[in-house]
Amino acid sequence: MKEAYWLANVRGISARKKRRLVETAGSARDVYSLTERQIRRLAILTAAEQDALIAGKACDADRGYAALGAQGITFVSIGDEDYPDRLTALPDAPFGLYVKGRLPDPERKQVAVVGARMCSEYGRAAATELGRTLAGLGVNIISGMARGIDAAGHEGALAGGGYTCAVLGCGADVCYPASNRRLYGEILETGGVISEYPPGTGPLPGYFPQRNRIIAGLSDVVIVVEARERSGSLITADCALEQGKEIYAVPGRIYDPLSAGCNNLIRQGAGIIAGAEDFKKELGLCGQTMVQESFVNLLLEKNDRLVYSCVDFRPKNMEKLLDETGLMLPELAEILERLTQNGFITETFKNCYIRKI
Repeated sequence: MKEAYWLANVRGISARKKRRLVETAGSARDVYSLTERQIRRLAILTAAEQDALIAGKACDADRGYAALGAQGITFVSIGDEDYPDRLTALPDAPFGLYVKGRLPDPERKQVAVVGARMCSEYGRAAATELGRTLAGLGVNIISGMARGIDAAGHEGALAGGGYTCAVLGCGADVCYPASNRRLYGEILETGGVISEYPPGTGPLPGYFPQRNRIIAGLSDVVIVVEARERSGSLITADCALEQGKEIYAVPGRIYDPLSAGCNNLIRQGAGIIAGAEDFKKELGLCGQTMVQESFVNLLLEKNDRLVYSCVDFRPKNMEKLLDETGLMLPELAEILERLTQNGFITETFKNCYIRKI
């Protein structure tokens, strides 16, 4: 394990080459034991890569490996029993993963929920509802902990009492963005945070497209909730397509730039998300119950439940709600205020409301 950690931290050699090195030598320990003369004879490495491997032997891997435990981080390398099986088939599978918390349960269905950082309230609500509903049915929710849709998917999973995993484009000990500090802590209470980058690694732009292949690789299905035409979320979708995974997209308004990427995916053959209830049938979960929905209904009085049922994941104004509920304005206003204070709905703009859970 220590030698695998050492090899993972040798710079200038790709994960694919490191994997081939281990296969050629027999183990990471055998790679570490190679003499400089033996390394120079390795035809699978370029001269620069040979130099990198030789230089890497001068690093103090013992100290770094020992420090992982103090940080609450576990290192798993490809070939280890705990390494996610779903990743091993990737030609560019990460050689090692740094893990805080728990890795996803491989026996459960795993769904990625990804999308725009600068999302709409509609997109945020849809991601939250999908995360909550699926997690409540025992599905692992995978995302990247970015602002917007990613964060909403994680928050929904936590609200549904399920497992969620954040794949970071920085070290597992680095909370990025910093504004998601609370979410980072809540994920670690019951879920996991993973990265292929060593602790302390900062969030560089080039790391995020790389981490997207891991999000797709861990998942059986990828859902894109909102995405512009050239969104990073579409990189995740492309990775999933290359890996033979199923892609779904949440449709949006045809003139909304935030929906352009999703609508294009649908035009190219991606599945359409018509709602969390319908999607659970797509996943073969139709025999399971939505405990959270029943729990919400138990918390609400009759008229509160009526109003809540009329509010959906697109903003709806009071005039529409008055028409649908048949209530008088003072009573409707009182119920809307109560539902807002209790966190069931939110006022997106003046007198327009949308579901939160």
